[in-house]
Amino acid sequence: MHLAISLNIAAKNGQDVLSFDQIVAFVRKMEAAGFDMVFISDSLASGEPSTSPFEATTLLAALATVTGSIGLVAGASTLAHQPYNLARRFASLDIISHGRVGWNATMRQNPREAAKFSQPEGFGDEDFRRRAEEYIGIVRGLWQGWEADALLFDKAGGRFHDPGRMHFLDHKGEFFSVRGPLNVARSPQDMPVLVMSSLSESQFDFAASFADVIVLDDVSPADAKSTGDDLRRLAATSGRRPSALKVLAASLTGPGLTTDSLDRWLTTPGFDGINFTLPADIPTTLDFTDRVLPELRRRGLTRSANAGATLREHLGLGMGGAE
Repeated sequence: MHLAISLNIAAKNGQDVLSFDQIVAFVRKMEAAGFDMVFISDSLASGEPSTSPFEATTLLAALATVTGSIGLVAGASTLAHQPYNLARRFASLDIISHGRVGWNATMRQNPREAAKFSQPEGFGDEDFRRRAEEYIGIVRGLWQGWEADALLFDKAGGRFHDPGRMHFLDHKGEFFSVRGPLNVARSPQDMPVLVMSSLSESQFDFAASFADVIVLDDVSPADAKSTGDDLRRLAATSGRRPSALKVLAASLTGPGLTTDSLDRWLTTPGFDGINFTLPADIPTTLDFTDRVLPELRRRGLTRSANAGATLREHLGLGMGGAE
């Protein structure tokens, strides 16, 4: 079973926030315990006013230099970034981390966010869905713009790259026009891992066609099994191998996570792992490391070392283009 930890570094106004040293210490503990990946987000889904000392992708770059095996996944909004800039940032992060990075594309609007980026009225739900799907397709296309061994760095021959292995995207869509290619090298894992979360049922078809990992929020173990089965059927219908999609169920931590509730999550088949979600406060992170982590170790679910070097290898996924 794959294990992930989701750490939201945003805190409601008036609450204490985690320092960089505290975040590093926590992530290193999860790495030592054999967790496959840590999710970093820096905004509250409710849209309430919040405080965050770091931007999530910048924090990932710093965490990449002080960790060696755990996967590093950041949430980044499709409203706050142009697709070219976001694709370039995550491709660069993947190089820095030696292939351990993923992008969590959250498919839910933050009601306060659009107004910060020249969209004071925001988007209607249907427009947001179509725009997000187009955006994700562009990012994936840009990540695939350089084939393997396309960059030659042949100084003597005066050839930086092989033009036949470089592809322009030339995307012209409803919301975006992007030529490409990226001006950074190919990702060590072909493409950073694409995670999708906060999905509505109407978005399942799209997510099952393209996502590497889908995180199910606010579900019971039984519902996670049923939804996981549905998503794999949709993946197969779209021509993918069902094993190319990993389905994780989100489980809240804190006092509500009892031994009995943990048993229900761990004994229900049909999904690939658990994403333990933590708010950005010290008591909850301490509760997890002091109470929940030893229980996971006792059950033999944590590992002393992650399998493989890249996040795709941790998760048993093929390279980015392999379906």
